[in-house]
Order: sequence, then structure tokens, then C-alpha cells
Amino acid sequence: MPTPRLSRDTLPLVASGVAIPRYQQSHITPGIVHFGVGGFHRAHEAMVLDTLMSQGKASDWGIVGVGVRPSDLSMRDALIPQNCLYSLTIKDMGGQTTRVIASIVDFLYGPDDPSLVLEVLCDPAIRIVSLTITEGGYNFDQITGEFDWSHPDIAADLDRLSAPHTVYGFITEALRRRKEAGTKPFTVMSCDNIQSNGHLAKKMFVSFASRVDPKLALWIERTVAFPNSMVDRITPVTTPEDIAEAKSITGLSDNWPVVAESFFQWVIEDDFPAGRPPFEEAGAQLVADVEPYELMKLRLLNASHQGLTYFGYLMGYRLVHDAVNDPLIHTLLRRYMAEEAEATLRPVPGVNLAEYQNTLISRFANSRVKDTIARLCADSSDRIPKWLVPVIVDRLDNGQDVSLSAAIVASWARYAEGQDEEGNAIEVVDNLKVEVMARAARHSEDPLAFVRNEKLFGNLVNQEEFTTPYLWALTMLHESGARATLASLIHGRN
Repeated sequence: MPTPRLSRDTLPLVASGVAIPRYQQSHITPGIVHFGVGGFHRAHEAMVLDTLMSQGKASDWGIVGVGVRPSDLSMRDALIPQNCLYSLTIKDMGGQTTRVIASIVDFLYGPDDPSLVLEVLCDPAIRIVSLTITEGGYNFDQITGEFDWSHPDIAADLDRLSAPHTVYGFITEALRRRKEAGTKPFTVMSCDNIQSNGHLAKKMFVSFASRVDPKLALWIERTVAFPNSMVDRITPVTTPEDIAEAKSITGLSDNWPVVAESFFQWVIEDDFPAGRPPFEEAGAQLVADVEPYELMKLRLLNASHQGLTYFGYLMGYRLVHDAVNDPLIHTLLRRYMAEEAEATLRPVPGVNLAEYQNTLISRFANSRVKDTIARLCADSSDRIPKWLVPVIVDRLDNGQDVSLSAAIVASWARYAEGQDEEGNAIEVVDNLKVEVMARAARHSEDPLAFVRNEKLFGNLVNQEEFTTPYLWALTMLHESGARATLASLIHGRN
């Protein structure tokens, strides 16, 4: 007999020991539309709303998930049959807990019915539109910082905004309709790993709107709030083993469960003219200035992830906890954070940076989460320029050494060659895969070919203080391998 599917009807069948919502999902009304429903969103924003709803609060802040990319079809097909319910398992070295989340009340796939998505976005009850569209989803040129108009879907939206393809088209058209109807605009809340994500989102949406209608763009700029936020919770990609475990724990079949670490931090700029749920009553921090927190996270946690991932892969590791427990990688991360990244940060209210760095190492070493090296290696062209390059630029501007950061860039360049130290093919996953691999393939004729990409590295190729340690590390990686390179880097270059 097949195992019943998780749904509203089967909630009473959930195994004892698994927390279920203390509210009826059917009594929750939408107040938030979220673009980019994945594990990360479901491990933080959806969880926070579920916590509030179980406290008898935020019943008018249900989430309608929206997908616009072909990859979002899988999430639609996973969530709809189970009324958008899913299980969230939190793991740390002391054990684990599982709960069922019901705060997502619907999921819409934009290409199925663009008019329906626009109808939902125009509903006055929708007061927040939140985003986890990945770093690459903001569609800006890495060098100029301006909107990139080259994507064909952007051009299509400008030609026919009544049936959008992109998040820019949907949100801009919805705001246009709300303006014409005299409906207050919703707040647009970015939750992606980008410095000043709210400011960036505002700039990109205003830029897009300027091509639609300059008056609309001015209205958006003046009236729509784009608060900055920072979210910190390691959420690995769901594996078949996670799906099997969720079934064993809950007693029900769950198409797409979520696994995450126990650490959770969500810092939000308190700028919500249309109203907001009491996020702070479920563990979020509402502050006037998010930047110190986001710099801390991006330059310590996210950039350190890049520090361990390419060296780790080349050294044969496939799980994050195994890599960070290698003494050489452990030392690289410790020294990168303390010697290079920390000096580029602002004081962070209420945070001891030394203790935070200790916590990061412990989190990376959490073997129960089983975060993968492959997840951290993906989409590097969206990550390194936003997380690590700013550290390098800041330090060079202040005449400071960048040997460790340069070596991390070199490890990415070596990884992007697409072949490991045993001659096995590496599956490079990146929006700019063709370009970065083509540049990496030219290392034998031009060792600086990879960092000549101004879109990713700006002017670094012309700064000797960067290219000298970069070339040293890249040469060592080719001649002696990743382990010997790290050993020499850590214990002193000859």
C-alpha cells in the first residue's frame, strides 16, 4: 500500500514527535507574494510566518509563491499536490527536529497564467513582495552597476508587459496597475546574498520601469519601499536521502522536504509603509541599518564558503564538513577571516566578530547537515564578484596584503578548467560557464586570462599587488596541486 502524501487531509496522520501547524491553513489569507521559492526561502521566511501563525498571529500574511523560470516547474509540481505543505528538518550536532510548515498557501507558475499572477499582485491585500531570485537574478552589469538589457526575456517584457516573463515584468506591471487603480504599492523585500540588496533591487526596478514609463519609474522611486535584509542559514540542496528520511520521520511522503542547520539570523531594515508581520516575534531582528550585518555575513560566511569549496574539491572532498576538518582548509578559513576580511568590516552592533568566526567554523563542520561542495561551487560568477572581490578591492585601496584572497580566486580559476588533479572532468555549473571555462582554458598561454574578465574582476588584472600572489597560487596549483599550494600558502611562501 503506498504511503499517503503530505497534505491538509493527511496532517492528522503525521507521526508523533513531528510538530504540525497549530492553525488551519484554509483560514490563512495571502499578504505576501514570494518570487523564487526554494529551500532557502522555506527555511527562513516561510518558517518565520509559520511560527507566527502558530502563535495566533499573522493570519493575513500567507505566502503565495511564484515561479517564472523553467526550473520552478519542479517546485510547482512538488508543492501543489500537497497543498504547499512541506517538512522542515533542523539538524545540529546535538540532534534534530522536524516540523510541518503551512504558511505557503498557494504556488503559481508565471508562464501557466501570467494574468492570474498579475491579478494576485494587484490585490490590495498583498503588501509585501519578497525575493530570493539568486545573486544573478538582479540582472546588473558587474562593472557599470547598471541594468543589463541584453537578455531576450527582458526585451520581450518591454514589448508585451501585459504577459510578462520575468520578475521585473511582473512586479513593474503590477505596480503600474496599482498606481492607476489608486492602490497603495506593496513593499519589495530582497532576501538575496547581495550587499545592500534592497538598494540594488530599487535601482534595477526603477531602471526597468524607466523604459516602460518614466513617470511610473519616478513614482516607484518615490513611493515603493525596498528594505535591505540579511538572511543567514545554511540550507543544502535536498537529496534523495533527505526525501527518504523525511518519509521515515513523518510517516508521509513529502515531494520536497527542506533540511537546514539550527543557526538562524534574519536582519531586516524596518521600512514597510504598507505594513508587515511582527517578524521580530519569531526571531528576526528589525534594525535601522542592515549594512554592518550583511557585510559580516557576505565577507566572512559567504566568501569563506568560496575559500573552502574549490580547494576542497581539488583535494578530493565532496562534503563541506569533511573539507573544513582538513587542517589546511581550516587554517585558510581562519586566517582569511581574521587577517583579510575582518579589517574591511564595520562594527556590528551586538556581535563579537571573533566569536562569530568561531561559530562559522562550527557550522561548516556540522556533519549532520551534509552540505555539498558542489552546491558551493555553483554559480561562482555571481558569487565571487559580490562576496570576495570587494574584500580584495578594499584591502588594495588601503595598501593591505591580499595573498589569501588572491589564492582563493586562483583556486576558482583552476577549478574552472574543468578537470581535477586526477584528470577527471569537473561539472562546472555557472551562468557564465562557457566564458569562464574558455578563459581558464587559456592559462598555459596567458596565466592572467581568467582575471582579465572586467565584468567579474574590474581592474584587478592591472594591480600588481593582486596579480603577484594570484599568479604564484595559480602556478603552484598547476605544478604541485591544491594540498601543496595550501601548505605553502599557510606555512609561508618560498
